[in-house]
Amino acid sequence: MSQIIALTNQKGGVGKTTSAVNLAASLATLGRRVLLVDLDPQGHASMGSGIDKHDLATSVLDVLLENASARDAIVCDSPAGYDVLPGNGDLTAAEVELLHCDERQSRLARALAPLAETYDVILIDCPPSLNMLTVNALTAADGVLIPLQCEFYALEGLSALLDTIEQIQQSVNPDLDISGILRTMYDKRMSLTREVDSQLRRYFGDRLLKATIPRNVKVAEAPSHGLPVSHYARFSRGSQAYRVLAKEMLSRLAL
Repeated sequence: MSQIIALTNQKGGVGKTTSAVNLAASLATLGRRVLLVDLDPQGHASMGSGIDKHDLATSVLDVLLENASARDAIVCDSPAGYDVLPGNGDLTAAEVELLHCDERQSRLARALAPLAETYDVILIDCPPSLNMLTVNALTAADGVLIPLQCEFYALEGLSALLDTIEQIQQSVNPDLDISGILRTMYDKRMSLTREVDSQLRRYFGDRLLKATIPRNVKVAEAPSHGLPVSHYARFSRGSQAYRVLAKEMLSRLAL
């Protein structure tokens, strides 16, 4: 039975998609069967996995509208060693299209259900907003991984996301849990980082992951090559950090 983890934060620029791609690659390197679902209309997770988002015969939008099955849309030849259910700008139409659909918040959950025995881990890269796509991801997920940059507005934005998670728990997915809060672009030399870090430890305790993702130029360069950093610069600090994250997530998920 696969574990479905949604990576989400309504604040952009926190390393959400970067973490989705590189966690998927690191889990695959550790021998797990991984599917990455690109639910962000920007399509960056698809591009970062070596898939041309402009040349998709079938995408996750077709799956959400039930015009295709997830198996029909999955790309299995990603150079990074994991499978991808790709997305692109067509997803911008999903919000309107899904308004006319029955059980619109559970479309992704129904689509992923037949894949439960195919993958060990399914990661969902959510858009940087709390819209119907994100609701679909949280309805389908077993857990939520929240990438968070240690900056002034971090906790304020996090509170809105936690409220949304609580609403999903109370309405459609009572088993949804927070799998962890991941500190990204982490630089402990900065006093602001240390201050936010202290607040996160005080408020979230064990939910705060031990793994941290540092600012690293190789992590930033890798997407332009259509590769995760583990394949672009295997021995870089960024690659090593995501490998540590993957091991910690496997321990938490008991996989």
